[in-house]
Amino acid sequence: MAKPILEVCVDSVESAVNARLGGADRLELCGDLAVGGVTPAMELYELIREKVEIPIHVLLRPRFGDFLYNEDETELMVRQARAFKKAGADAIVIGCLTKEGDMDWEKMERIMDAAKNIPVNLHRAFDMCRDLPKALKEAKEHGIATILTSGGCASAIEGIKVLRDLREHAGEVAIMAGAGVNASVIQTLHQETGITVFHMSGKRDVESDMIYRNPKVNMGLPQLSEYVRMVTDVDAIRRAKEMLLKVTA
Repeated sequence: MAKPILEVCVDSVESAVNARLGGADRLELCGDLAVGGVTPAMELYELIREKVEIPIHVLLRPRFGDFLYNEDETELMVRQARAFKKAGADAIVIGCLTKEGDMDWEKMERIMDAAKNIPVNLHRAFDMCRDLPKALKEAKEHGIATILTSGGCASAIEGIKVLRDLREHAGEVAIMAGAGVNASVIQTLHQETGITVFHMSGKRDVESDMIYRNPKVNMGLPQLSEYVRMVTDVDAIRRAKEMLLKVTA
């Protein structure tokens, strides 16, 4: 059985520290988790590296939205891959698609070349592909280390049959289940798929300490409150890690 790993996705120093306290094996570092994550600031990476000793995998995503990137966006990720490799990132996490819904390996290879000699993981752009078995076969051929996936569904539980099929055909590629993962679903996911690598954020809402609040102004997406932030919960991570160790013992 492959080594059990709990990866926690974080976008702040506080969340990174909490994830480690809860027993996370590694971090996926991004910015702005509220919009699905984008490339984090280098300074955030450096500060977390000072405080947390576990491996840090860095998400490269230049913007919110789809994974169809233009030349400037691709070049930005190439430069970011080079910079984070130099800074000591343990892996980078990427994903580019063609307009037809296939993996865009021309762009992916450019980014991977910039991060040569460190592992490259494929994020949930994989779940947006039109043909997951084809994308998996190509990922194996291109040396992808890990694929984060929910089996092409809204949650890993919903995609459980596809996850099982992906793991059975993954070869040396680690299939990492993500989306809706917490302590309550890890046992079922492991038993039904054999997967031992899981990805979660374990967030809880934290109310702002602001007393004065201007009700007439919204600084971001209208559906997001300015006065609530999401922070990784130590207990949620601890419960998930305990369950993972129990079911893989």
